Amino acid sequence: MIKAKKKNKIVYVPMGADIIHSGHLNILKHAQKYGEVVIGLFTDSAIAEYKRLPLIGYSQRYDIIKNIKGVSKVVAQDTWDYSKNLNKLKPDYVVHGDDWKKGVQKGIRDKVIKTLKKWSGKLIEPKYTQNISANSLKNKINDIIYFPQNRVSILKRLIYSKNIVRILESHNSLTGLIIENLNILKNKKMLEFDGMWSSSLTDSATKGKPDNSSVDFSSRITSLNEMMDVTTKPLVFDADNGGQVEHLPFLVRSLERAGTSAIIMEDKIGLKKNSLFKNQTGTKQDKPNIFAKKIKKICNSRQSNDFMVIARIESFILGKGLKDALKRAEIYSKAGADAILIHSKEKSTKEIFSFAREFRKSKNFVPLVSVPSTYSKVYEKELIKNGFKLVIYANQLLRAAYPAMQNAAKTILKNSRAFEIDKKIIPIKEIINLIKND
Repeated sequence: MIKAKKKNKIVYVPMGADIIHSGHLNILKHAQKYGEVVIGLFTDSAIAEYKRLPLIGYSQRYDIIKNIKGVSKVVAQDTWDYSKNLNKLKPDYVVHGDDWKKGVQKGIRDKVIKTLKKWSGKLIEPKYTQNISANSLKNKINDIIYFPQNRVSILKRLIYSKNIVRILESHNSLTGLIIENLNILKNKKMLEFDGMWSSSLTDSATKGKPDNSSVDFSSRITSLNEMMDVTTKPLVFDADNGGQVEHLPFLVRSLERAGTSAIIMEDKIGLKKNSLFKNQTGTKQDKPNIFAKKIKKICNSRQSNDFMVIARIESFILGKGLKDALKRAEIYSKAGADAILIHSKEKSTKEIFSFAREFRKSKNFVPLVSVPSTYSKVYEKELIKNGFKLVIYANQLLRAAYPAMQNAAKTILKNSRAFEIDKKIIPIKEIINLIKND
């Protein structure tokens, strides 16, 4: 009688594997004791929804992991819910470090245990490898990201990995550090801003000058470099209308050299006025074919295709309507625009959502950008539903800072001392701790 070949046990090991360290190897070594090791490798989109985008993309991480001795198979883990892969593979074991018994991942762990019970599978939790500093690894990753050529590419990867990319206005290095370090726990997920917006309005305002191109690009590049020196997240640069076509290559060169991820350029010419002003007398829209030449100029000047050109359409601002906006979007996309920002000063989302619907009907899948300054009631889930991939909160930090500083100054004047305001402001120690001293 011929004996049936014994079926190997299947061992499922979830892994991000952005930087392979001894902790990963210990887990794999442990898993191999129980059977054939199948790695559930988190995709870029899965990681980006919970934490920073991985340093290297999924395909590269896949190639690394599949060539590690003892790994039988690698499958995509495209969510933080393992149920889909577990129900498909029905592994005998799931191996995961014991560091997820508390905190954000506890709910995921509970669901894994519940799913495994369906076929009497077991969860094995080796002790978390000591002397692996998450902070030190994070710092090493940040050191790599810091190089401009690495930093430029992050925004485009985020746009194609996340449901929506959150960008918050930064007008100096301190606000850049807030964006860099802030995160909150909501619905068992860690949320943070994905990058910074260098706005001509807020940059001008912090220098005490009007938003009418009084601050030249050289000055703005200096401010940008200061922010980039202390942060690692991608930065989007507000270039107004870009200025003279022949000057654009020099601007692009400066932005790329600093590590900037994208330039946004509006199709408005004439007297410079903020788009949210009701009176737009003296301003008009550039001819679509002329503005398209600016887009092409930037595309031909950039050193990397990862540096994004975002075309901002002012048709609604200037009363030109939906038809004009759609026509321009088509022309700008064909000229090489990597994304389209449709601007509006209405308090409702009616016109931008109508634009998004019609734009998608044309089978144009260029990412759409929203700046909800006037229609601030809109939720991000509504933007996602209507096809927007990037949202820019364009001026909120400056608007928050000004009344707070004014109130502090008034309180000191009123009381002839600082004691009363000290109770309402953060301790000096917190400011010192925000600024890391290498």
